[in-house]
Amino acid sequence: MSVQRTFEEINEKIKSGRVVVMTAEEVLDLVEQKGITGAAAAVDVVTTGTFGPMCSSGVFLNFGHSKPRIKMNEVYLNGVPAYAGVAAVDAYLGATALPAADPANRNYPGEFTYGGGHVIEDLVAGKEIELEAFAYGTDCYPLKKIKTVFRLSEINEATLFNPRNAYQNYNVAVNLSDKTIYTYMGVLKPHLGNANYSSAGQLSPLFNDPLLKTIGIGTRIFLGGGIGYVAWHGTQHNPCVERAANGTPLYPAGTLAVIGDLKQMKPCWLRGLSFLGYGATLQVGLGIPIPILNEEIMEYCAVKDEDIFAPVVDYSHAYPNREGGNLGLVNYKQLRSGEISINGTRVPTAPLSSYSGAREIALTLKEWIISGKFLLARPAAPLPSIEAGISLKSLPQRGSE
Repeated sequence: MSVQRTFEEINEKIKSGRVVVMTAEEVLDLVEQKGITGAAAAVDVVTTGTFGPMCSSGVFLNFGHSKPRIKMNEVYLNGVPAYAGVAAVDAYLGATALPAADPANRNYPGEFTYGGGHVIEDLVAGKEIELEAFAYGTDCYPLKKIKTVFRLSEINEATLFNPRNAYQNYNVAVNLSDKTIYTYMGVLKPHLGNANYSSAGQLSPLFNDPLLKTIGIGTRIFLGGGIGYVAWHGTQHNPCVERAANGTPLYPAGTLAVIGDLKQMKPCWLRGLSFLGYGATLQVGLGIPIPILNEEIMEYCAVKDEDIFAPVVDYSHAYPNREGGNLGLVNYKQLRSGEISINGTRVPTAPLSSYSGAREIALTLKEWIISGKFLLARPAAPLPSIEAGISLKSLPQRGSE
């Protein structure tokens, strides 16, 4: 007998305390024991997770009105500029923003010790933030300058809105040149001295629903330690890349735009990062529950690291010059082993994303669902995917931190 479930049926089981939830890692053993149909019959939800650098992230802040009022034209938070072209006392702080005084790469390689991602972490940690704003003055907003301090709990709204998170696969970065280079994929040693990658592999959300059959606009997710939602497809979303028979893409593909209340979040899942010679960013914790609606969805969730492949890309020349091609494909089991072979050379590997963090997110989301704190949300609309009939131009490899 085939397995058929609905979101509503799963939510009723959550409310009654009868739901069965496993992480994407845990379910692999069950599939080995019972097969796809047996596992699909036994499990209602599979939870996923990822915890890695996601540059396309930031927060909308509303500071409330001063007395007298001000229409902020320039905004600085702990010296880091935020975009003020939104409304009088609204601003958007991007994860990669840098203070004007930061030497950046003028002293190469720059250290980038404090940027937008660090301010976001400090906000969530409840630290005092210095706000300095300038204005040109109007009849209704006469104040021209304000300097004060605040904490996250003291302002009206703080909404994390990340235009591009949870990349569905990404490049393995290497360096073919004869000098060390500094990239958003970390420090890359010359002559294939190392290979860096950034994915949780078999735990990663979009590898467990590769054709976006259950994830869409309105999907409720774990975001930064709180509850968030998928708001739209992410920027650079390109689902129409070449895929393996299991549906997983062989190249960078889908992305998500996500949103959530920053006041619910935790600093351990939103971490400011400094990349030597590149810049500042934000490490984001994100997890998505996959409802097991049928055997097909369970088969996708049974994907293993050895069945997921990523392209090896030279970041010394091919990537910065947007030249096509790669140095071959490697799977995530090989990457997680600590060493891969490229052109006959044995190359040590290192992850930028945290597999243990992804596991903890998947386990936390599992506990939220089992305890009844987290219900699944049926998507209000699908995201662009191959099966949605969306025809997207096949784009050259491009950056995406």
